Amino acid sequence: MRNAVERLKFIKPMEPLLVETPPLSDDWFHEIKYDGFRTQLILDWAGARALSSHGHDWSKRYWPIVQAAEKLPAKSFILDGEMIAPDEDGRPNFHAMHSRMTWNAEQLAYVPFDILHLDGRDLRALPAIERKVILWDLVEPATGIIQYSVHVEGGGADFFKGVDKMGLEGMVSKRRGSAYRSGATDAWLKIKCWETDDFDLWGIRRRAGKRTEAIVGREGKYVGAPAINMTREIGERLVARMRSEPPAVVPRAVADDVEWLEPGLKARVRSLRGELKLRHGSVQKIIEG
Repeated sequence: MRNAVERLKFIKPMEPLLVETPPLSDDWFHEIKYDGFRTQLILDWAGARALSSHGHDWSKRYWPIVQAAEKLPAKSFILDGEMIAPDEDGRPNFHAMHSRMTWNAEQLAYVPFDILHLDGRDLRALPAIERKVILWDLVEPATGIIQYSVHVEGGGADFFKGVDKMGLEGMVSKRRGSAYRSGATDAWLKIKCWETDDFDLWGIRRRAGKRTEAIVGREGKYVGAPAINMTREIGERLVARMRSEPPAVVPRAVADDVEWLEPGLKARVRSLRGELKLRHGSVQKIIEG
């Protein structure tokens, strides 16, 4: 009987290693890093379903993509990709994801960048560049709500410059001959773009044996604790602005061991683009208001 055939199972995703710069060898191809939710799209005899990066079934949230998956020219597959909320120019808008998932799921799009199974065949041992060809033949580029993730072979440095200039989150580089292996790997590299912005400087946290951190916020909300190089000049400037009480409500775990500062100071922070909280942040400059 048909229902006696086992359904395709969720496969733990392959995770790229975060590095500072893209690889320069022609042994790599490069893709845009889409700012959304990692999603595995599975089709088998019982229909299509969309699973989160941890294997949770989010098919109801992504129902238009699930319906579109059932129209692709295959009996079964497992796709790895990113669910995004594209703006009018096609750029992913991460901040719009939750509202569209709740109210306007038809305005979402799915961008598959790998294919793991197709019509009963396990493709994971094939070279990554061959899997891309198979994926292309299944999806075709940018023709609907499911859109092929275009790649560029070689020229990693130039690709990164283009991604940065467009204001995108970053890029992912993949070895042409790499197999798909679940978990962390150095066969996929994630290179993120940086951005610089000004935040309210609330305080400084110094702990023995650990980096010195600036406690920063925006519009009364805590946003992160970037590293700060406490030179003698900076230390003298901040000592003159110390006070005993915190200037705003901050999480209890963050408030420990903080030397609070008077209002009016700003910290210019360099951090990774596209993060909800400051990540890998560092203070470039302190500005007095």
